[in-house]
Amino acid sequence: MTSPLPTQRHLFDIPPDVAYMNCAFMSALPMATIAAGERGLARKARPWIIDARDFFADSEAVRALFAQLINASAEDVALVPSVSYGMAQAANNIAVRSGQRILTLAEEFPSNVYPWMELARRAGAVVFPVPRPDDGDWTAALLAHLDSSIAIVAVPHCHWTDGALLDLEAVGLACRRIGAALCIDGSQSLGALPFDVRRIDPDFVATGTYKWLLGPYSTGFLYVAPRWQEGRPIEQNWIARKNSEDFAGLVNYRSEYQAGARRFDIGQHSNFALNPAVKSSLELLLHWGIARVFAAIKARIDSIAERAEQELNLESVPSHLRAGHYLGLKLGGSPPADLPRRLAAANVHVSLRGSSLRITPHVWNNNDDVERLFAALKANLPH
Repeated sequence: MTSPLPTQRHLFDIPPDVAYMNCAFMSALPMATIAAGERGLARKARPWIIDARDFFADSEAVRALFAQLINASAEDVALVPSVSYGMAQAANNIAVRSGQRILTLAEEFPSNVYPWMELARRAGAVVFPVPRPDDGDWTAALLAHLDSSIAIVAVPHCHWTDGALLDLEAVGLACRRIGAALCIDGSQSLGALPFDVRRIDPDFVATGTYKWLLGPYSTGFLYVAPRWQEGRPIEQNWIARKNSEDFAGLVNYRSEYQAGARRFDIGQHSNFALNPAVKSSLELLLHWGIARVFAAIKARIDSIAERAEQELNLESVPSHLRAGHYLGLKLGGSPPADLPRRLAAANVHVSLRGSSLRITPHVWNNNDDVERLFAALKANLPH
């Protein structure tokens, strides 16, 4: 059994009276990550110390680190700024015929919906959101809609509003049986929930780094399965072309791309401030081990869920159907829109998504944070 990682609050700049349990909104940055970004930014003050090799070194480092985190090869990883950009790359390469369907989940996050709506509009296809199942079992609900009419399944690992989990191995197997492409938004799971592309075999996986990967905003990754790596990128930038390391030779235009998924890289991915920050956070996560991070968060989530039911009569998605790092407490009806603001006034930071109070701690949280959470909930929820 994996031992949970001890509380790591000392690595974050979080005051002792602040209970920040909103990682699904955005993570706190480790202090080491901030320092790495500051050092990277400072290099731009002296541009004469930057040479051609620096345009590739950190990019290749973060590519390899992220690949390690998902059990992929660095050749399978592109550098992107967002999930929407990554899904646009996927939508630009997957052929869809008129009348075919693209499956999403009801109330899915828009970044994994709008690219497919546009593709469906162009192709004469249909985006079909699988209705929310009454029993919380998204996997069974999704599998029940898989048939020969499905061209693409575009889903997360867990639902962003309440953490309801999908069995991606089962979904991947079913997709392969019917010849459907599987495109995954990993932004609410990668870095906290163990994920293995070799077991799931997705076609594309996109994520930003600013949530569970503990990175800065506007950086992210796109996993591209080898079967798609000869595809057509949406952007024609110089650095994705073969031999772009030779700055003097850039006048010799090339039709060939860099190897693997690099053709899908965003231009200006050689970000001298943000790449060192991303690198620092990925190294920290890999040093801790995702399994230990997950065990630590799950233990805290399980405790909060149990107390919420016992002390506040608040239910959530059943534990066997919920991602272990994620909790959505069902408030029912129309919860007060100002509830997060009232909780924040007590230095408790969570989110309201739909009718769920979303509580997403990380390894910086401790027992005092939990007590502060329950005191604030009892003071602000109707009895």
